[in-house]
Amino acid sequence: MLNWLAANAASIIVSIILAVLVIAIIVKLIRDKRNGKSSCGCSCTNCAMQGTCHDKKNL
Repeated sequence: MLNWLAANAASIIVSIILAVLVIAIIVKLIRDKRNGKSSCGCSCTNCAMQGTCHDKKNL
C-alpha cells in the first residue's frame, strides 16, 4: 500500500488540489446565488433571455 501511495503521490496531490478548487468555486456560486448576485453581465437589453433571468424591477 505504501509503495502505491509513493508511486502515485503526484497524481494524488494534484487531484486533491483540483477537488479543493472545484469545491471552492461551487461554494462561491452558491453564496452569490443566495445573496442575489448574478453571474451574467446584466446587460439585459440585448439578451435573448431578458424576460426570464431577472425580475422587471431589477432591470
